[in-house]
Amino acid sequence: MAASDGRVVYAGSAIAGLGRLIIIDHGNGFLSAYAHNNKLVVAEGVTVSRGEKIAEMGSSGTDRVKLHFEIRQRGVPIDPLELLPSS
Repeated sequence: MAASDGRVVYAGSAIAGLGRLIIIDHGNGFLSAYAHNNKLVVAEGVTVSRGEKIAEMGSSGTDRVKLHFEIRQRGVPIDPLELLPSS
């Protein structure tokens, strides 16, 4: 599910080691990335809302089912716990 409102700027599998990947631009220099998905349910250019289903978790690009989640601010990875709601 999307961590926050934004626009899908990448949806594909061309980045080695990340399997099926979605990247969302949230504005103000913030991006979120969701890697190793089984199925992508949004396409590039689509606007998404916080909590909206964007993919189904899977094992693409890895040996087990998992999700790689990352938030970047102006290209620098940051701790998502600093930004995500606690509940």
